[in-house]
Amino acid sequence: METPSIVVVGGGASGALTAIHLLRLARTRRTPTAVTLIDQHGRHALGQAYATTDPHHLLNTRADRMSAVEGEPGHFLSWARATGLDASGTGYLPRAVYGRYLREVLAASAEPPARALHLITGTATGLEGDHAVRLADGRRVAADAVVLALGNRAPAPLPGTPAHPRHVADPWAAGALDEVGDGTPVLVLGTGLTMVDVALTVTRAHPGTVVYALSRRGLLPRAHPPVPAAPVPVTFPDGPLRVADLLRVVRQAVRANAGDWHGVMEGLRPRTQELWTRLAPGERRIFLDRVARYWEIHRHRVPPASAAALAELLASGRLRLLRGGLVGARPAGAGLRVLAEVDGTVRELDVGWLVNATGPGADVTSDPFLAGLVSAGAARRDALGLGLDAGQDGAVLDATGRPGERVFAVGPLLRGGLYETTAVPEIRAQAAALAPRLLEAVRVPRSRLTA
Repeated sequence: METPSIVVVGGGASGALTAIHLLRLARTRRTPTAVTLIDQHGRHALGQAYATTDPHHLLNTRADRMSAVEGEPGHFLSWARATGLDASGTGYLPRAVYGRYLREVLAASAEPPARALHLITGTATGLEGDHAVRLADGRRVAADAVVLALGNRAPAPLPGTPAHPRHVADPWAAGALDEVGDGTPVLVLGTGLTMVDVALTVTRAHPGTVVYALSRRGLLPRAHPPVPAAPVPVTFPDGPLRVADLLRVVRQAVRANAGDWHGVMEGLRPRTQELWTRLAPGERRIFLDRVARYWEIHRHRVPPASAAALAELLASGRLRLLRGGLVGARPAGAGLRVLAEVDGTVRELDVGWLVNATGPGADVTSDPFLAGLVSAGAARRDALGLGLDAGQDGAVLDATGRPGERVFAVGPLLRGGLYETTAVPEIRAQAAALAPRLLEAVRVPRSRLTA
């Protein structure tokens, strides 16, 4: 009997966490299992976030929450200390360190007996039913089950902005920022976490670099407090919720906590997915349009060290926040002339670089592989257009709404149904829950599924 094969498409954190839990469970159950992890860029376990080599790019979550193994909360912290790092549970280690940790845990999970890990560098272009993954170079990877773990997509293209050597369309592409810190002004579209990383990198690369950060509201991510806040329980009414209910309850909780919102956010974090599922589709759209940006800057915070560095850049004038929107851009000399509406007035800015840091793109059909699945009816977009539609167990729904028996999704692709599904703690829980489901699925002969 051949060893069952599970193929994970996407080799970043979502894919690595899925493979880790699959392999560890296979060892516990003594179940022969082969896991293949396909990564387009050969950055297995690193993905976008943890492939950075800048030591000032820190984890945005403290170390004691970043275990790769569900049920072992101290796993990452123990590893860090064993490797000689002076790590505390409330500290924020470099993301490159976490990438090394994920790679080592993945490798250790693949040790024999009874399981195997295959790392493939390639671009998935389609599924042959649910029994093989096609790659762009013509290879075909056999699969008894497939997990889509494609992570965050590249930012959506900027309208009115031409392709140009100094227009960085995706700051997380390999080497994208290598030449940006040349001392010329940099305009960054977006003021979220990606902008923070870009600003820290390019201003350290050259002492004369000035960064303009442009977004509709000009809001920066808030900082984690030096001492973590204790979670504050927040009580919501039973049954369906409206956005107005959420805001009312949260504001009451903050007032009852003497105006300190940090503990309230800590109390909300474990309940976000549950609260999201209690919002009707129309209410979810209202949240995205009117509340999401305010939620994001309070939920996805920066470490104290990063916040201090940003404050210094702001005070020195090397980081300048602009509130408005991009109108267009055109080549000008060696750089770009950008037209932007700032505080209601149209301005021209001559910059050396334009960086698109508007956040992950939402349209799954911008990815040819996912677009092919949707056009073939093997998958469909969720109602909000944030990712793929899936059941509670991650089973991908086809065009008719029927869950696939052997095709699943984890991580950011599930954002429409779960909202909070981009951070390691949530993805780790998904991977742990999916592992037994996958091992059970590949035990069932295909003839029984199609009979």
